[in-house]
Amino acid sequence: MKAIPSLLRSEARSRSQLPLLAAVLLLVEFARGAALVSFLPLYGTDTLGLTLGTVGAAIAAHYLTDTALKLGIGYWLDRHSIRAVVFAGMLASLAGILLLPLAHAPWLFIAASALYGVGISPIWIVCLTQVREEKRASQMGTLYAIWLGGLGAGPIVCNIVLDFSGGAAYLLLLGAVAAATALSLLLRGRTGADAPQHVPLRRQLPVLRERLQAMRLLLPGMVLQTAVAGMLVTVLPTFATDRLALSGAQYSLLLTAGGVLTIGMLLPMGRLSDRLSRHRRWFLVVGFFAVAASLYALSFTRGFGLCLALAALLGLSYAAVLPAWNALLAAYVPPSQKGLGWGMLSTVEGVGGMIGPVAGGLAATWRGEPFVVWLSALLFGLIGLCYGFLPLAEADHGRTNPPE
Repeated sequence: MKAIPSLLRSEARSRSQLPLLAAVLLLVEFARGAALVSFLPLYGTDTLGLTLGTVGAAIAAHYLTDTALKLGIGYWLDRHSIRAVVFAGMLASLAGILLLPLAHAPWLFIAASALYGVGISPIWIVCLTQVREEKRASQMGTLYAIWLGGLGAGPIVCNIVLDFSGGAAYLLLLGAVAAATALSLLLRGRTGADAPQHVPLRRQLPVLRERLQAMRLLLPGMVLQTAVAGMLVTVLPTFATDRLALSGAQYSLLLTAGGVLTIGMLLPMGRLSDRLSRHRRWFLVVGFFAVAASLYALSFTRGFGLCLALAALLGLSYAAVLPAWNALLAAYVPPSQKGLGWGMLSTVEGVGGMIGPVAGGLAATWRGEPFVVWLSALLFGLIGLCYGFLPLAEADHGRTNPPE
């Protein structure tokens, strides 16, 4: 009986971590959006006199380090305290930002951006490991809303500040990263059943191999989903102006409408997904079909009002997919190796994120932007169709413990 109060206290401490982690995540994603979309391109070319090629290589280096380190960071999270791993990562990010004013040489600018990417990886994986399984979809809906909100607000605020001063924009970026670093020191280490297990890697690999085998049919879809999203990011700005004849203000309003609806509906959709957990696959099926239909219709639309309605439908569909998808993946993460498990899955998804923009650019050069939108609609439809037939019983009916 003495163990029960201890476990309850441990669970309460674990739950109390999530709001603090969410605050760190918000600051990290705000800084990332501000840096990659607004600050680095202008600062690199206008202030440091670097080429656009160097800026592109720096942004690619950021995503490369962020993706490549996820598996290793997940491994360290299973062995060390959350505070130590997140704080070390944030220090690396802070060092990358501090290097930027000195990065007049292209290699140093690229290295600073890569170093900044090192610190982005831990916080998201930690959030994934700290979500309560019985409320995963609803809590992930909240975290996804914070992630998208920070990522979207960063460029908007940074662009406004850049109109007045590049130095002030740099201080804004530095302040956000420094604040996230300071907050990471308030994180507590895990205790009790949630403490790092120190399981030898030779014992973890067979468990992970078994889980990968169980989800082998999902792995291509994981890569394809993020790759198709990356394809669209590459072509949407020119598609909106050339094909849809939208002004810059109209395109911004379109993105805002879709983004606001996504953020606003993530929590309700997550809660609904938790309540209908046995039918969670249909959130994915209907959501991906709706995304496919919206993209296909968008390629034939000319009126701004209809474009706005389709953007809203895209946002709603995305909000239905994200929490359900994360809850589905959670069924394949070994409970005793959450850090390594989520690091592995995040790495797989990151591969698609790196492939997508390149594939989208090549396809647009070959056949034009409308072709990329049509192809994306087709692929999203096929993904939805696959989720209707894939054997997802384990994800629908609960988790199973991995063999020891």
